[in-house]
Amino acid sequence: MSTLASPRAPAPDAGRRRSITDWRPEDPGFWDTAGAPIARRNLYVSIFAEHVGFSVWSLWSVTVLFLGPEYGIDPAGKFLLTAVPAALGAVLRLPYTLAVARFGGRNWTVVSALLLLVPAVPMALLIEPGVSYSTLMVLACLSGVGGGNFASSMANINLFFPDRLKGRALGLNAGGGNLGVPAVQLVGLAVLATAGAAYPRLVPAVYLPLIVLAALAAARWLDNVPGARNEPGALRAAARDPHTWVMSLLYVGTFGSFIGFGFAFGQVLQLQFHDRFPTPVDAAWLTFLGPLIGSLIRPVGGQLADRLGGARVTFWNFAAMAVGATLVLYAARERSFPLYLVGFLALFVFSGIGNGSTYKMIPAIFRARAAAEAERTGDRAAAERRSRRRSGALIGIAGAVGASGGVLVNVAFRQSFLAAGTADAAYLAFIGWYALCFAVTWVVYLRPGPRKLSGV
Repeated sequence: MSTLASPRAPAPDAGRRRSITDWRPEDPGFWDTAGAPIARRNLYVSIFAEHVGFSVWSLWSVTVLFLGPEYGIDPAGKFLLTAVPAALGAVLRLPYTLAVARFGGRNWTVVSALLLLVPAVPMALLIEPGVSYSTLMVLACLSGVGGGNFASSMANINLFFPDRLKGRALGLNAGGGNLGVPAVQLVGLAVLATAGAAYPRLVPAVYLPLIVLAALAAARWLDNVPGARNEPGALRAAARDPHTWVMSLLYVGTFGSFIGFGFAFGQVLQLQFHDRFPTPVDAAWLTFLGPLIGSLIRPVGGQLADRLGGARVTFWNFAAMAVGATLVLYAARERSFPLYLVGFLALFVFSGIGNGSTYKMIPAIFRARAAAEAERTGDRAAAERRSRRRSGALIGIAGAVGASGGVLVNVAFRQSFLAAGTADAAYLAFIGWYALCFAVTWVVYLRPGPRKLSGV
């Protein structure tokens, strides 16, 4: 979505100045002497800021474990409290992507970090028995601002690295951000184990100094790239492209599953196996495990896609996710907790792998189409330029739509428990969705034929 204007001025000492006037990451001489240290510094600070943003986005996956009978909230109400931050985070991803080019990566990272105080401060002050459910819903919704930070962070880091290194840099940035989900759950576990369930406000309070530190680090060590701009018409062109919506559907199945299960796992454990997890601290010992594994394994999906092809990895990954969901359904019906845990952890593992493989598919799709267009027109440079524009726009749209999967997962659990008192219907819905994604991946990207895209 964002590109760089042709540089004309010499490179400044970006360690002391906050804007770069000359940035040529594809120039090997420039990269080796000046570019790489600047890019690495921006990457490290970006990972930290995005990690804090993901943690704030995930606060309610922990907070609901503190809301005991004295709060008067039933399980359906708790699932809504974890659905609304996922919804706002999804909505904000697209404008946050555009904000990097509009305001500058450094500037926007400072602003987006400080915006995390909007939910964290009132949560640290207001959450106690007697607080109204409507107040909790507003606070939960506000924590969705952390979900937008991923999109702006990825758009910003994309500007700093040459094409040959973008995959690794973006993978580190994404993985470091995703680790914010298990991190906040470990903080919640520490609070539950030490202070007890009576002090939910301590969890957001822990993040107040980290939010301020992220904003200060961004102001001190990040750089703006003024030549970055939003390509006019790129979003409209991407929105008209069928591949945008196919990849969005697949990303709902991978990232949507990861963030949705990450938000809901603790509640589901308590509801499905209440005899094993009678108190929040019992569930919290396992809540962080799935998101941690899913975050750490995300780069593996990208590496497998590099070796085997993104569509092939995604295809078999959805088959594995359907098997995992089937195992969870069987274990829930048989009341077998070991099988249930294995199945759910498998869902986290394969959602993490799928995050990496689907992300790798997007540029491959447009590279294949650019090659075909260049053969027809003879203008390779123009074809590649259009490919980059649409690829960036597709990443922004798919990221926003994919994050909405977190809403769907929590709503599915809510409706299933409301209707039948179990999560069986939700698991059947997940199996159906993964089967649909499996079939779509085959039909669109793997089925032999003249329209098959090469190298996807």
